[in-house]
Amino acid sequence: MDLYNLIVGLENSAFYMVLLIYFAWYPLVSSVMWIFTSIIFYRRREGGKEGAFSAFYTIEEKPLVTFMIPAYNEEASIANTLAGVLKVEYPSFEVVVIDDCSTDNTLAEIEPFLSHPQIRLVRKHINEGKALALNDAMPLTRGELIMVMDADAVPDVHILDYLVPHFKFPRCAAVTGNPRVVNRDSFLSKLQAIEFASIISMMRRAQRVWGRIMTMSGVVGIFRRSALFDVGLYSPEMATEDIDMTWRLQLRHWDVRYESRAVMWMHVPQSLDGLWRQRRRWALGLSQVLTRHWKEMMQWKHRRFWPVLLEANMSVAWAYIYVVLTLIWLVSLSVGYPPVGATPIPNFWGMLIATVCLLQLVTGVALDRGYDALLPRYFVVAIFYPLVYWILMALITVTTTPLGWNVNRQKRKYTLWKPIRE
Repeated sequence: MDLYNLIVGLENSAFYMVLLIYFAWYPLVSSVMWIFTSIIFYRRREGGKEGAFSAFYTIEEKPLVTFMIPAYNEEASIANTLAGVLKVEYPSFEVVVIDDCSTDNTLAEIEPFLSHPQIRLVRKHINEGKALALNDAMPLTRGELIMVMDADAVPDVHILDYLVPHFKFPRCAAVTGNPRVVNRDSFLSKLQAIEFASIISMMRRAQRVWGRIMTMSGVVGIFRRSALFDVGLYSPEMATEDIDMTWRLQLRHWDVRYESRAVMWMHVPQSLDGLWRQRRRWALGLSQVLTRHWKEMMQWKHRRFWPVLLEANMSVAWAYIYVVLTLIWLVSLSVGYPPVGATPIPNFWGMLIATVCLLQLVTGVALDRGYDALLPRYFVVAIFYPLVYWILMALITVTTTPLGWNVNRQKRKYTLWKPIRE
């Protein structure tokens, strides 16, 4: 059988139709689900920021909070970060900076701040990555609550007012905040500003409605100290120590939450190379936690995590189907057979998917515009999101996911420092 007939037979098979239906329906169903559940979260917890829900989340006691800021070669940003942390309006906090054997002028930038009574420096002499930097410094902290943030981020001055009250509930182990993009000089960084509002923030709202969170953001997350020690601190062999920590806390039946009002201003990659490397690390980390924890997650006692587990696996499956169908269509065009289900002319399904995707982006911007007043002006680039991100993320997922399947056998420490300023 020649290639032409093989393609014709494949594209008219039941198997091909199943792939095509999944490819078309998954983004539609998932987008509608994110929109619906994120609006539920907003109405319950954000509508009228000073409403009944805000009043319920108040706390009279102000426990000591330790800001932990691991740093490696952060000379460009660490001074601005420390100055921003010191502006936080909260009566009782300390700052512990962990230098992981930086080779630039990071230490020189930190030194002027060491005269401040709230700031201490832990200096490592062997570069071992973020996870071990946090683990090594953890016994030296004094706070009942541990706020972990990146060395190139700046917190909103009221961030602890929104995060700390969650810990009045004894089962609450951690709360992740709302990261906002501060560097918006390139097309890719503008896209990420929209992404963090319309994808990541919406997903966390939805997951909180389900009762389980996929990821504690590495750039902004506060933990109950006893909960961190209960799960054995961070795992240095995991590419994304934040995803792994989130899953292990919830496997121990701790509660992990999302607080949209707790804003952290962060830097994101501005070049395609920097974004590619960052998202490969994220994809590898997700693959690792799925490989390591899925069997335990499938136990009935962890059933509230099943929606998160199902959605994570479905998104990976969609990426593989996307790439496979694209290859089939390219081969089909090369042999002169019009691909079934693919056309360069916009059709009903293509317009429907694009419309629902844009509706999700509009909803995300609307929900987060109160925390980021300039966000709506970047919506004009949102039309490129499916074209750029779907292709990029599908390629990264397909090429990176298999690397995480050996996490239970490998010994390499993956949590090295992320290059994101390119």
